[in-house]
Amino acid sequence: MKKNILVAGGAGYIGSHIAYLLAAHDYQVVIFDSFVYDQEFSPSWATVVKGEIADTKLVQETIKKYDINAIVHCAARIEVGRSVTDPADFYQTNLIDTALFFEAARKSGVKTYIFSSSCAVYGDPVTLPLHESHSKNPLNPYGKTKRAIEWLLEDYAQAYDIQYVTLRYFNASGALPEVGIGECHDPETHLIPLAIDALQTQRPLKIFGTDYSTPDGTAIRDYVHVIDIAKAHIQALEHLDKTAISGYFNLGTGEGHSVKKVIETIESISGKKVPILEMPRREGDTAILVADAEEARRILNWKPEHSSLEFIIQSALKWELIRFHDQRQKKIIVSVA
Repeated sequence: MKKNILVAGGAGYIGSHIAYLLAAHDYQVVIFDSFVYDQEFSPSWATVVKGEIADTKLVQETIKKYDINAIVHCAARIEVGRSVTDPADFYQTNLIDTALFFEAARKSGVKTYIFSSSCAVYGDPVTLPLHESHSKNPLNPYGKTKRAIEWLLEDYAQAYDIQYVTLRYFNASGALPEVGIGECHDPETHLIPLAIDALQTQRPLKIFGTDYSTPDGTAIRDYVHVIDIAKAHIQALEHLDKTAISGYFNLGTGEGHSVKKVIETIESISGKKVPILEMPRREGDTAILVADAEEARRILNWKPEHSSLEFIIQSALKWELIRFHDQRQKKIIVSVA
């Protein structure tokens, strides 16, 4: 029997795609989101509850009302650079509020949890690609808060007989323009939408760091389509349902692309030039982050099927066309997760 799933942060970028795919697989989906940017989001395929994850009374009331069997937690502050300059906000939301949320869910009897973590927990790579067994030395408060919640889930599983899967995302990207969901952060910090915006507006795209020890001097990242990430959550739920064995899994392609390669691919597909402005490196960034996702393939039977760089950028370009030029489009997502 399909579970009733509460998706915390389900009106955000990644959360909305997870919620959509869960609903498409016949799960009953309840989206729990603060709508901090007052974004418009009222999908026909999910129930929406507006609230703060730290509102433990509302969390417990929602879990009871909708008979929630499992939690998918995507609610978080995500801007790595801002986590360095304003760590208080990140520790409040990503650590304190999240801990309150998990405790409210535990006290409500929920036993199954999928947590959205990040490759930021690893810090500077000692070996590449990054395996789950790699040392965890996060370079910034964002990564530190994600690692702290991983510890919380470990301890909860040992003490309270819960089960969890932690999914460490590499660079989530792309969109589902055909169903009206995509990436639209405020402020935007991700390379692909920023590059597309520069292409459309001719405001220069800032490239932070051109002197890394990489082939073209720019940072290399592992880009994985958001729908492949969403699929991993379904497979994680199925894994826990069958085995009740908790674990950590990287979600990436195993292939890295430099900032310049991403820009060149956008230019090739669009036929337009992206104006750029070279800037110094940002504190908290590292040169190369590429996933070893063999554990997800072996245990969850997961593989990224939509994550070629070309397909990712094509979907992102289509989404931006809808977002900026189709005034009839009513399902715009402003991501808070």
